[in-house]
Amino acid sequence: METMKYTYQYPHPAVTTDCVIFGFDGVSIKVLLIQRGIDPFKGLWAFPGGFIKIDETAEACALRELEEETGLKNATVEQFHTFTTVERDPRERVITIAFYALVKISQVKGGDDAASARWFTYDEIPHLAFDHDQILRMAVTRLKERICFEPVGFELLPEVFTMTELQNLYEALLGVKFNRRNFYNKMLKLEILEESEKRPEGTPTRIPVKYKFSPEKYTELKQKGFRLEF
Repeated sequence: METMKYTYQYPHPAVTTDCVIFGFDGVSIKVLLIQRGIDPFKGLWAFPGGFIKIDETAEACALRELEEETGLKNATVEQFHTFTTVERDPRERVITIAFYALVKISQVKGGDDAASARWFTYDEIPHLAFDHDQILRMAVTRLKERICFEPVGFELLPEVFTMTELQNLYEALLGVKFNRRNFYNKMLKLEILEESEKRPEGTPTRIPVKYKFSPEKYTELKQKGFRLEF
């Protein structure tokens, strides 16, 4: 009897992907959740995700599910952990490969493969389906680690921003408050910011300078090995 491709005589687990999507509204870090429209956990909130098709990679699955459930296209996702607890899914033995992404909130338009999609601030996130509470905690930990070694911000801020908005972002990510002058000096010394336009002479100093990231300097810092210490 001929054996079909990808079939085996031994039991094996199904594999899914789940995506933790972070955004920034100028004040707070937000997490994108979808409300499950089917069982199990119908009505509860969870991360965008789904089962990997037989002919796609984990990353391709993550990107496909993101588009189907949130309308988000061409996101840059990064794998951070695989969750393998035996009873994490009541349907069957399921392993999930978790990704995270940093996106501009305006990029998410909403998809049609979920009951609802909504941004939550970190302190208002409800109890999540499956083991997604654990996934979220690990994703937040990884993001805090990453911010010390990469100049995070390019993906979350608008193209043009103020130094106050950048400081708000770092304070929200790390859960700390910085001295305004020290933060400004630290960021300017990194040389990854450039003024988007010169402030006209005679303009009151209370009107903030607008900045944008220098892609060349940003890439150079990442390649050299960036470490941010306050």
